[in-house]
Amino acid sequence: MVQRVKDWLQSFLFLELFEGMFTTGRYFITPKFTIQFPEEHTPKSPRYRGLHALRRYANGEERCIACKLCEAVCPALAITIDSERRPEDGSRRTTRYDIDLFKCIYCGFCEEACPVDSIVETGITDFHFEERGQQIMSKDKLLAVGDRFEKEIAVARAADSRYR
Repeated sequence: MVQRVKDWLQSFLFLELFEGMFTTGRYFITPKFTIQFPEEHTPKSPRYRGLHALRRYANGEERCIACKLCEAVCPALAITIDSERRPEDGSRRTTRYDIDLFKCIYCGFCEEACPVDSIVETGITDFHFEERGQQIMSKDKLLAVGDRFEKEIAVARAADSRYR
């Protein structure tokens, strides 16, 4: 009986309503944390791993020697590499280097396994896909990303103590 009267008083006096309005009013006057996204970005960890890129040497030759260590170490099996020997000097180079970004878990193992620092995960966060199949980064796309952002990648590699 006492509980029923208590419940009736709470519903009659709208205590929950006033409690909710008090909470809303308290947050209404506190300063807001708003990021204007295209112009501003939230701070990223120095260990952030974003879009992949393939790098080249200063003479323009691609770094990848088709050792396939990145393919072997990838826990998500997101990397596919095909290679062949060059007729000029007999060195191995990739004919196909694909990364499926939907499978990739951005663990960084491919980057750590690469003996020539060819595959890197950049700090690029602004990438998207509009059509089916665009999530597969081919060798040409990866090299284009590497060429476009080589200066930023080199600066980030020099600043990171893991690569000294």
